[in-house]
Amino acid sequence: MVDFDPRLLSDPQIIAALAVAGALLILAAALIFRRPRTDHLTESLAELQGRLAQMAGTQAASQASIAERLQTQERALIKGVEERLSALGQRVGDKLQQQTTEASKSLADLQARLAVIDAAQKNITELSSQVVGLQDILANKQARGAFGEIQMQDLVQSVLPPSAYCFQATMAGGQRADCLLLLPNPPGPIALDAKFPLESYRALKDAKSETALVQARRSFSKDIRDHVVTIAEKYIRPGETADSALMFLPSEAVYAELHASFPNLVEESYRRRVWIVSPTTLMATLTTVRAILKDVRLREQAHLIRAEMHALSDDIQRLDERVGKLQRHFEQATEDVRQVRISTEKIGKRAERMEELQLGNSSLEPELSAVEPTPSPEPRRLIQ
Repeated sequence: MVDFDPRLLSDPQIIAALAVAGALLILAAALIFRRPRTDHLTESLAELQGRLAQMAGTQAASQASIAERLQTQERALIKGVEERLSALGQRVGDKLQQQTTEASKSLADLQARLAVIDAAQKNITELSSQVVGLQDILANKQARGAFGEIQMQDLVQSVLPPSAYCFQATMAGGQRADCLLLLPNPPGPIALDAKFPLESYRALKDAKSETALVQARRSFSKDIRDHVVTIAEKYIRPGETADSALMFLPSEAVYAELHASFPNLVEESYRRRVWIVSPTTLMATLTTVRAILKDVRLREQAHLIRAEMHALSDDIQRLDERVGKLQRHFEQATEDVRQVRISTEKIGKRAERMEELQLGNSSLEPELSAVEPTPSPEPRRLIQ
């Protein structure tokens, strides 16, 4: 069985053929019903058969033409579909290739960023371990004291010359200062202590209730006051040290909390002449000490500078005398040159007169006899 193609109904030739066939059938039916007689019916049937055969031939040709056109259109349609499918496949392939390239690039970037994140994670891990180590150091009193001393030593060594300080200096009473700033009298050596109470400060920061906060403030105030009193008694010794000492706090946070919340402790330290310093204020203090030492050295070397100034003044005066002598020599030489020029001019004039006498000019003889000989200038020494 041949499948019916709906596209045949849209072809104008097929529609026309069907219309003609329908008209002929209607005409044949009319003839049949109008001619009841047998002879006429036979003739009509024969004519109708001829026309039907003609129509069948025409329809067969039309169907063949339609079939051929359908095949041509089908081939063109198949070719167009194949071309579109090929183009679509090419575009899909290009798109997949582009997406693959972009995905590879994105993966490479992601891998690089992951490497950076991995390195940052390692640094964070190392930093965390260092922070934990620092917390362990600050939790131990001896380690905390060593940490404060090392920080204090770094600051002192970076500002002052080696002759201006002494670490772990033993005093006359047997006390050992963490650092002794060797200043001349007055004011004299100044002791620097690097210990600081941290437990009470941690309790002050970790207090959760009002009662715990009051207790922590009282404990922190007592520890600071006791430390100030200890420094004043141990490191302020008349005749041996200056009348003041330094208390070093290696934490800016403790220093800020002390000045912000405990001004009475700061005033008491002033009364006992114990100056509380942080790393920043210690740097400023050491800079002032260095300026004082420099001024003292300048005063000590003032007599040498004065002697060198006197020697320089003598050298300048001696140079001025020698320049004056050289100027006089130049003036004498200038005068001698002028006298020589005068003599050469006179000699030239006499040579001209002698030439005129040789030519027989007697009018010049009285003039020659009247001219007295000029004595030659005495030779002078140019340089004494």
